Amino acid sequence: MPQLSRRLRPLALCLFTLAGAAQADTPCGGPFAGFVEGLRSEARAAGLPDAAIKAFFTGVQNAPAVLKADRAQGVFRKDFLAFSRAVISQNRLTTGAAQAKKQAGILAQAEADYGVAPGILLAFWALETDFGAVQGDFNTRDALVTLAHDCRRPKLFRPQVLAAIALQARGDFDTKTTGAWAGEVGQVQMLPADILRNGVDGDGDGHVRLKTSSADALMSGAKMLAGMGWRRGEPWLQEVTLPADLDWRLTGLEQSLSSDDWAARGVRARTGTLTPGLPASVLLPMGRKGPAFLAYPNFQVLFEWNQSFVYVTTAAYFATRLSGAPVVDPGTPEPGLTAAEMTRLQEKLAARGHDVGKPDGILGAKTRGAVQREQERLNLPADAWPTRRLLDQL
Repeated sequence: MPQLSRRLRPLALCLFTLAGAAQADTPCGGPFAGFVEGLRSEARAAGLPDAAIKAFFTGVQNAPAVLKADRAQGVFRKDFLAFSRAVISQNRLTTGAAQAKKQAGILAQAEADYGVAPGILLAFWALETDFGAVQGDFNTRDALVTLAHDCRRPKLFRPQVLAAIALQARGDFDTKTTGAWAGEVGQVQMLPADILRNGVDGDGDGHVRLKTSSADALMSGAKMLAGMGWRRGEPWLQEVTLPADLDWRLTGLEQSLSSDDWAARGVRARTGTLTPGLPASVLLPMGRKGPAFLAYPNFQVLFEWNQSFVYVTTAAYFATRLSGAPVVDPGTPEPGLTAAEMTRLQEKLAARGHDVGKPDGILGAKTRGAVQREQERLNLPADAWPTRRLLDQL
């Protein structure tokens, strides 16, 4: 892996320091031209080269399409079975198996260096960009500056602008770069600051280019997961069968027992055996009548990559499929709520004092926790799966 040049190495450290300091008071909004000028000043203060700053901001534009995409993330309103069936196609499974063979050397190197299993890297590669085929066509520079200017998440995106300039200064980014609407770049979709921190030259050409090099992308993704806390040699998700009399209050990601304790309570691996001695949570993405998994510590790490519950659960399950696990037993889950009903439920939960974030119709971790607590209060099976019965009783 090539290291940052002497000039850019302290610059990278400076950028991360500035990113932390920016949390307290991050400028945003106002006339776009004036905002860009403020970014120029901050980039100069960070020690970024004048030539790179000038080249980066020449022709920069506010991108309304980026904000439209940001406000319309409806895909994660699907439940686990609907989402996983939509994205885990036979074609992706076949391609994943082929890529496992084609990239065997680099996947083995990634596991040796960073401890991340091939199945996880293949799953994220598939779901993020269909193995590099669909990387997004939004101009990355414009997307980052637009999202930094927008006052919804400036603390996240303003440092990304500086990181992109640093990447440009070392020859690993240009203003024509395209990617996802949220500024992620390359085959495993990483933000510039993550590339600056975790980028690996997997193919040995002296650059980190995640758009065109699968080796760079896979090695960089592995390094990023390792930095997030991935535990070498441990599983992440395992399908299980549950006894009918399990105490449902113990389920969910907020609760954890050792795998040995779960076994003593009648939890069994659907195939193989439970990994002994590890802390784990019983995960019921669609309630006690739907699919059931044991989620090990590595599962929690995946939320550092993507915070969507349904996305992470699907990626983790897909990784088990690519590693040889059978198709999940769907069970017979109770019907879920519509988006409108979910929003109404979140409003009711908030009115009772639960922190569910802004009601958006998406069943995320906060809503699941609140649902489980209300189910327990109402003497309903506390499996964190919201039903019309619960909505009616609230």
